[in-house]
Amino acid sequence: MIIRTEGDTLLLITQPDHAALAARIIEFWSADGLPENPRRADILLAVRAHDDGWCEVDWAPLVDSVTGRLQDFMSVPAETKQGVWPRAVEGLRERPYAAALVAHHALHVYDRFRSDVEWMPFFDEMVSLRDRYLALSASASRADLLRDYAFVRIGDLLSLTFCNAWSDAKTDECGYVARMDGMTLRITPDPFDGQPIPLEITARELPSRAFQSASDAGAVFERAPLRVLSGLLSPPSRKT
Repeated sequence: MIIRTEGDTLLLITQPDHAALAARIIEFWSADGLPENPRRADILLAVRAHDDGWCEVDWAPLVDSVTGRLQDFMSVPAETKQGVWPRAVEGLRERPYAAALVAHHALHVYDRFRSDVEWMPFFDEMVSLRDRYLALSASASRADLLRDYAFVRIGDLLSLTFCNAWSDAKTDECGYVARMDGMTLRITPDPFDGQPIPLEITARELPSRAFQSASDAGAVFERAPLRVLSGLLSPPSRKT
């Protein structure tokens, strides 16, 4: 779950909804050879489905048993994070190249834990899944995967920046910089040929408070009002 704080209100966005927004963004990407990439359909699928493993987690908020506060995707326990990715990868087994891209994404986003003993079995499993599904993709090489993964990464980053309303600059490994300017998401350099792209995602509004239990939070979540968050992805302004 993505949790954005606005005063006394929490805006909750599911991970699969965030991934769907990421895919809608990358569909408009006109740079870096993506329009003519023969693997474009699998790349877009990987972007769209990379967080499908969170479906079983995001049906209701998770609650910290000590503080009673809601846990977002960054603060949930390690075992929850680790359990998400095999489900996401195996869910794409009929599209092995997309599965390999999602496995590589898991390796990338948790790279900081590689030396942690608690995470070593996870990395072994993800490397095995990535390599197995890449081998099943007869038309793609390891070099192809590393290049194509950039689109998964930047799509994820752009959607997260919008969903979290991050105003500080976020930089990806390929040199793109993204930040929120009000409700406008700006990216430098422009990969969309100057075309502004409407952005929209639905969040649930919950009070920013401690909850007595997961069932308490779940009941509030179930009846929470929905809010549509709208904005624009646009090239940088002249003063950027």
